Amino acid sequence: MFADRAKIIIKSGKGGDGHVSFRREKYVPNGGPDGGDGGKGGDIVFVIDEGMNTLSDYRHKRKFSAQAGEDGQKRNCHGRNGEDEILRVPPGTVIKDAESGKVIADMSGENRRQVILSGGRGGYGNQHFATPTMQAPKYAQPGQESIEIEVLLELKSIADVGLVGFPNVGKSTLLSRVTNAQPKIANYHFTTLQPNLGVVDLDGGDGFVIADIPGLIEGASEGVGLGHEFLRHIERTRVMIHMVDAASVEGRDPVADIRAINKELEYYNPELLKKPQVIAANKIDVLYGGESEVITRLRETFESEGIKVYPISAVSGQGLKELLYAVKKLLDETPKKLVVYESEYDPAFNYYKNEPYTIEIDPKDGAYIVEGPKIEKMLGYTNIDSERGFLFFQKFLKEQGILAALEEKGIQEGDTVRMYSLAFEYYK
Repeated sequence: MFADRAKIIIKSGKGGDGHVSFRREKYVPNGGPDGGDGGKGGDIVFVIDEGMNTLSDYRHKRKFSAQAGEDGQKRNCHGRNGEDEILRVPPGTVIKDAESGKVIADMSGENRRQVILSGGRGGYGNQHFATPTMQAPKYAQPGQESIEIEVLLELKSIADVGLVGFPNVGKSTLLSRVTNAQPKIANYHFTTLQPNLGVVDLDGGDGFVIADIPGLIEGASEGVGLGHEFLRHIERTRVMIHMVDAASVEGRDPVADIRAINKELEYYNPELLKKPQVIAANKIDVLYGGESEVITRLRETFESEGIKVYPISAVSGQGLKELLYAVKKLLDETPKKLVVYESEYDPAFNYYKNEPYTIEIDPKDGAYIVEGPKIEKMLGYTNIDSERGFLFFQKFLKEQGILAALEEKGIQEGDTVRMYSLAFEYYK
């Protein structure tokens, strides 16, 4: 069975706890604190593996955990950082939050590696808490807790051209004829159970990637058969080839078949019908004279709608050159824009979004001090230095009402805001 979707549980590593200890050396009667810091927990990292084309690796194992950071030790020894958990996925894999369905990351294009869950920060050892009035602190900071969420992986194949049509119309034969792909071919329905990708090489021009999308049936947009598993692959294509059986070997009406498939595409995502289309009327090798009333009817019906019809024989090769160069012309006329889904969900932000916070004004310098468990955890799990992390942090401040609360406190542009280790000037 083709593994097109997978639901897994991922868990980042917990940060190691800080250590409480004191120097105990000969001739040093009053040794100070020397507890080391805990190590950082391991991250959950997704990377693209070009050698993969399914999500089958995630069918039998559902839980993946990064290693926890080690606790700090005496003599200022820092705990070892936890090892990252590296999850390899094929290009085109979209990672979503399983509960909300929102996109966390799209492993496509230049996004080759992404940290989905950051490991917990290690806690400070007691050496950090020594003060002139408390020279022997018996307290160390615990490491940050791990984050565990369930995510949905969806594979959306990346190809220039999508080859669609009802089962048994010859799509796999065409793909094997015009590309280097070797799909399974047999004379029964649903021979193809996964999208097959192949590269078409044209004389005197650049080639393109074509995907044989397995046979659709009526009701596919509602999940009938393997509908949803296959329809999602069409979203990334730029041009579609509708393949029909012009010889009506199984008694099907090619015109009705194209209307039915377009109907399913529209139900699934209306934007799909905006893609350029051509029709490949296959099996003309078994027609008398190579043409028929069916092809005439196809042309009369669809060419008035701007959809060209190309009679072909995937077996003999007749008409394939004209079809492929017509598809290449459409590709040249269509903007080459990879469909990459924008991130709309940050696991760390949503994991801690409901915890309380406080805002106080420092009497010494008038800085606004914002503290609370969720803010500390958010800062620990979010890379503020990155553009993506900074945008999510801004969203966090706005959605939690922190910005509005600061304005109620009378903050003005240029005033300083401190959040634990982070300090910045406030501007609207």
